[in-house]
Amino acid sequence: MKRLHSFTLLLLFLTLASNANAAGLLREAPELFGIPTEFYLFAATLLGVALFHHRTLEVALTGLTLIVLYKLAFTGFRYADGVPGFISHLGHEWVILTNLLGLLLGFALLSKHFEDSRVPEVLPRFLPDDWKGGFVLLCMIFVLSSFLDNIAAALIGGTIAGIVFRGKVHIGYLAAVVAAANAGGAGSVVGDTTTTMMWIAGVSPLDVLRAFIASGAALIVFGIPASFQQQRFSPIVSEPRTDIRVDWNRVAIVAIILLAAIATNVVVNLKFPAAADHFPFLGAAVWVALILCVPWRKPDWKLLPAALKGSVFLLSLILCASLMPVERLPAASWETAFGLGFLSAVFDNIPLTALAIKQGGYDWGMLAYTVGFGGSMIWFGSSAGVAVSNLFPEAKSVGAWIKGSWHIPIAYVIGFFALYFSLGWEPHAPIK
Repeated sequence: MKRLHSFTLLLLFLTLASNANAAGLLREAPELFGIPTEFYLFAATLLGVALFHHRTLEVALTGLTLIVLYKLAFTGFRYADGVPGFISHLGHEWVILTNLLGLLLGFALLSKHFEDSRVPEVLPRFLPDDWKGGFVLLCMIFVLSSFLDNIAAALIGGTIAGIVFRGKVHIGYLAAVVAAANAGGAGSVVGDTTTTMMWIAGVSPLDVLRAFIASGAALIVFGIPASFQQQRFSPIVSEPRTDIRVDWNRVAIVAIILLAAIATNVVVNLKFPAAADHFPFLGAAVWVALILCVPWRKPDWKLLPAALKGSVFLLSLILCASLMPVERLPAASWETAFGLGFLSAVFDNIPLTALAIKQGGYDWGMLAYTVGFGGSMIWFGSSAGVAVSNLFPEAKSVGAWIKGSWHIPIAYVIGFFALYFSLGWEPHAPIK
């Protein structure tokens, strides 16, 4: 009965808020020190995630609810006021959210297929048996992410790390796995959602390619200390078993799913870029491939509830970020691009990239690096980080992540200036 009364009051509140907005009664939104209230609500949500990392889903959903209720009551939404405005907003965001949901759930099953194939148990034969083995693995993730989505690259890398390090992976190395995936996707228009957005808008892939100078330098700076961290924490398997039988059927399934994702990513963005805004092709391709392979080998469906919980958390934060009133950015400059990297650690990089594309005047390679790699500094700063934290829940402590991954902010700064001093700041005119 209490739940029914609460639901009735909520419906009444939404109705009154919508009517008030429609009548233009609540358009003067309160601000504090010139900053819209939505940012304080979002900051409180992020602080709650940092402090209560065992209740991240509840904190994220509570924050999302408060932000939506506030905007219904006071400000309206980007496209309209009241409940119709919120529905319209969801209509603009549903493709990104659905794509991400499909990838997170699909690749959770793919990672289990890969683990059960026993290929990760064979890999130590080909990796150096000291700290260089961990660094080679990070390089593999970097390369994989350049042509595959960075979420997939991070999940595959995390799965391999769990095997070759006997299930004990240092948080600093987990952060390095995420950073390697984000760095590898930064210089490729098919490696990250933000670079794909630039490509669709008309940015040349060659302009984005410049980001590899920064991300390559960053990989060396964070990869080596992270590999030493891991080697001290739990050394790589030095004497791999020789009696392992690889399940090649599962290997084939993994290959089919990855090829479906890669082919869809390339074909849709190359041939039908406008259609990518209207349907979640990438997530759908992964699930079509998964379902078609079910008669061959069944996925471990029991993984889905836990994966769904982590996915809903990420989508809640992304939706919160999309509701922020970020209507413009500071004037385009290398200083602004540099700052956007730190902002991307706590703020969804997709709306930031969209604003930068609309504004124009950026060096696209530099921007691709900052918004792509910057999210590695906090575990929920990128979808790859959230995906890896689903595999390793201990990574959900912001304090432990920042303490263990001290080398990633340093790598970000060094990588940025490696690009700046080698190729300079080369802004482009606004895209027509």
